[in-house]
Amino acid sequence: MRRLDEEYTRHPFFGVRRMHLFLTRQGYNVNPKRVRRLLRKMGLEAIYPKPHLSKPEPGHRIYPYLLRGLPIVRPNQVWGSDITYIRLRHGFVYLVAIMDWFSRYVLAWELSVSLDTSFCTAALQWALKMARPDIFNTDQGVQFSSEAFTQLLLDLQVQISMDGRGRARDNIFVERLWRTVKYEEVYLMDYTSVGEAFESLSRYFRFYNCERGHQSLGDNTPEAVYFSKKAPTHFAGKPAMVMIA
Repeated sequence: MRRLDEEYTRHPFFGVRRMHLFLTRQGYNVNPKRVRRLLRKMGLEAIYPKPHLSKPEPGHRIYPYLLRGLPIVRPNQVWGSDITYIRLRHGFVYLVAIMDWFSRYVLAWELSVSLDTSFCTAALQWALKMARPDIFNTDQGVQFSSEAFTQLLLDLQVQISMDGRGRARDNIFVERLWRTVKYEEVYLMDYTSVGEAFESLSRYFRFYNCERGHQSLGDNTPEAVYFSKKAPTHFAGKPAMVMIA
């Protein structure tokens, strides 16, 4: 799973066949069925369009994608969210983050030992304590299309936008965040527990928001750009620690 995660981060367009070939060349005796099972367990899916994958979870409404061609010109115009796999020395956890597209500021994040919807709604509730976006964009995953998640947005009259299935580029800023977090933090560490991962990621997200300049932001930090029209603050998106069994 570690090797699959690293290869997916490098080549997110690799499907089961290419991942199987990659592992075979690395000396792993693994069949395609196991590769497919592990990728599903990790929540990884190649980003090329595939047929018959747009069926929503029964009872879950799927919203249209609203961002095609839309200029992103200010903070809180568009927020995006996604989930990624975080490896531990023995096991793994899932990380969800909510990001402001204009500033790349990470408003909130949570860890969970399962893909239960609760840790996504907890992150959203934390982010909404700060501000309210005009549009909130996610993929069509069951966590984001659940009534518990979408109703939080609808109650605040936030427009909901969802990527096409298998189209990670529809949420490209969060995909770039995952690459950054993994290469600058996760792959350099060897977390021995969920608590250790939480503390280390807390430090990293403070660094990411408040110290790490982005070339696309004129070498300013996400915090400086997000709060450019607000009172100065040192909020760094620190979440409550949530682990859903």
